Amino acid sequence: MVGWTASAFAVFLALIASGSAYGQSLGFGDLNEDPLQIEADDGIEWQRANQLYLARGNARAEQGGVTIEADRLIAYYRDGATGSNEIYRLDARGNVTIRSASEVATGNEAVYDVINSILVLSGDEVKLVTPEDTIVARDSLEYFDKEKLAVARGDALAIRADRRVQADVLMAHFTETDATDENSDVDRIEAVGNVHISTPEDIVNADRGDYQLDAGIATLTGNVRITRGENQLNGEFAEVDFNTGVSRIIGGASAQRDRVRVLLVPKPKPKPDRMP
Repeated sequence: MVGWTASAFAVFLALIASGSAYGQSLGFGDLNEDPLQIEADDGIEWQRANQLYLARGNARAEQGGVTIEADRLIAYYRDGATGSNEIYRLDARGNVTIRSASEVATGNEAVYDVINSILVLSGDEVKLVTPEDTIVARDSLEYFDKEKLAVARGDALAIRADRRVQADVLMAHFTETDATDENSDVDRIEAVGNVHISTPEDIVNADRGDYQLDAGIATLTGNVRITRGENQLNGEFAEVDFNTGVSRIIGGASAQRDRVRVLLVPKPKPKPDRMP
């Protein structure tokens, strides 16, 4: 084991492989394509026997426009097919913050699977912020870089302006917003378990939901309940257009569908003024 203690000491792991670099999404992409710079206040250890680099104290790693900061960073490497070292995993522990050109994620711990380009962020509360959306969860946030998919687990909540989507599990699908592939936004959210969608006008509950954010259309199944003010629609399947305010609800998908129920509560008539 070799240790360094110089403040903000930087080490470059110049492990270059063939192929094009990934865009600046939340994931690092392939750490073996571009140099990875790691620095820390309290030193960096190169543990040859364990085949890892350990950075302590305000540790920071940067590659290709993506940075990760934490109390400790651990980069694991192994012998590659060409005989050079290959990084296959990056761990971050304590006060984790990950930044790209358009996204910021925070949590207590993070593990990045370099081979499969999968980031798993965990902690008491994990959060992902994009220019338009905020996603928080109690248990974990998984980010699949190649698929541009984020999965939030445990009382998950997605917020865009005055609209909120909440469920046991949220699956947020990203789309690139410019030709450089450096910026992305959520365009679709799948929600599973105890689904709750709210806007200033409507509250929708269901077992499952599929919400196209830009189109403003949500498709919901299972114990659907749509509430606007004191009026309520109930059924097994619904399509809600939050942009136009039009909702369509039907019974079950079987031949013998359940009846659809609507509760309309009239406004009370104003009482006439009493004569003095």
